[in-house]
Amino acid sequence: MIDSNGAGKSTMFNQLSAVDTPTEGEIRFLNQSLKGKTSRQVATMGMSRTFQHVKLLPTMSALENVALGAHMRGKKGIISSALHLERREEKRLLKEAKFQLERVGLGEHIHAEAGSLALGQQRILEIARALSSDPCVLLLDEPAAGLRHKEKQALAELLKKLSREGLAILLVEHDMDFVMNLVDRIVVMEFGEKIAEGLPEEIQTNPAVLEAYLGGAEE
Repeated sequence: MIDSNGAGKSTMFNQLSAVDTPTEGEIRFLNQSLKGKTSRQVATMGMSRTFQHVKLLPTMSALENVALGAHMRGKKGIISSALHLERREEKRLLKEAKFQLERVGLGEHIHAEAGSLALGQQRILEIARALSSDPCVLLLDEPAAGLRHKEKQALAELLKKLSREGLAILLVEHDMDFVMNLVDRIVVMEFGEKIAEGLPEEIQTNPAVLEAYLGGAEE
């Protein structure tokens, strides 16, 4: 999905992930209503997300950051694991975190402090953390924002890999080139309203999109 600032994508993501509650209507995921669900419950159902601004614990290792996401799959509570009362559970969660880091190409940085990683690596680390809750749908909020060209290329290759593995990805981005070369289908929003939907090649020539983003359709 592409949009301009203030188009409503953050509101949509927050409602999909139960961070906010809609004032009207109903959101359904896997044939279940999300009404009354907490964001943790939605994550447990199989929908995980990243945020526009990196939300990592900078002084903790990459492994520890991802293990926090793996707690979603744990049978014991977070406090229990933190107090090392369930060694077997803790070992399993760390193993899952290591697997996800290797899955996204950060296997060499397992013990590095999250804050020492480059921005592109930090965004991929956030994806690894989201993956550790075993989602079937992944929501990515502007993952390419602020990245250099090579970092965007690495991110695009990772997202293509995850898509081939069968993971559904809902992506919000401002970078048109990044989106056009990556996604199967695009929805365009403006001021909270959907103004276009279709294949990338259709969106590139859509008059409403050209008007909204380029200041007018080409003659």
